[in-house]
Amino acid sequence: MRYFIELSYHGKNYHGWQSQPDAIAVQEEINKAVSIVLQEEIIVLGAGRTDTGVHASQMFAHFDTDKVLDTNYIYKFNSVLPEDIVIYNIEKVADDKHARFDALSRSYEYRIWLGRNPFMLDNTWQIYHQKLDVAAMNEAALILLEYENFQAFSKVKTDVRTFNCDVTEAKWIQNGNELTFHISANRFLRNMVRAIVGTLVDVGKHKITKEDFRNIILSRDRSNAGLSVPAKGLFLTKITY
Repeated sequence: MRYFIELSYHGKNYHGWQSQPDAIAVQEEINKAVSIVLQEEIIVLGAGRTDTGVHASQMFAHFDTDKVLDTNYIYKFNSVLPEDIVIYNIEKVADDKHARFDALSRSYEYRIWLGRNPFMLDNTWQIYHQKLDVAAMNEAALILLEYENFQAFSKVKTDVRTFNCDVTEAKWIQNGNELTFHISANRFLRNMVRAIVGTLVDVGKHKITKEDFRNIILSRDRSNAGLSVPAKGLFLTKITY
């Protein structure tokens, strides 16, 4: 039988989602916890792969077992998991439902704190020495919806078959000192959101123009885009099936 679990995690202590031989990853911790509780070797498959230090307020994963599981297992799994990984729900699904391949869209948020706040250090990128033109950043963000090839914002060495993504939302929302970038797409490339944010911040600093941003997309050259912003401000926030 196949089960879906819904979970969240704080990424500070992990080298991303995917298990690695010489580093602690979120997937590895969940594999261990579920295997201990069910007393069998379990491999969970996630809806995506977040990078080192990136957080997820909503993530889905699936695994197979012959055991009949109910919601009591949520407590059992969480009692074994580290405190920075929490499972919220478990649901039996069709045997062919796949957490990654059946996902229709994914949404991320990148959170910037305009100023200094010691209590937000682990969850935001703090900008306190420069002002940002948020209106210009929003104008440039809308350009993302006009294109589908985002090689300019992808890591150079990657094994993807295509750099095409269908971006359906890209906007900045400011609430006091908190400035958040919201972006949704059917898929994302490695480092894509952090590179987009870094380039849009350059627009906000008036280092580049809106048309420069368009030309960066058209160039399909990562060296033309801005810096990759710190991982700690990035959250995977929603997965739609």
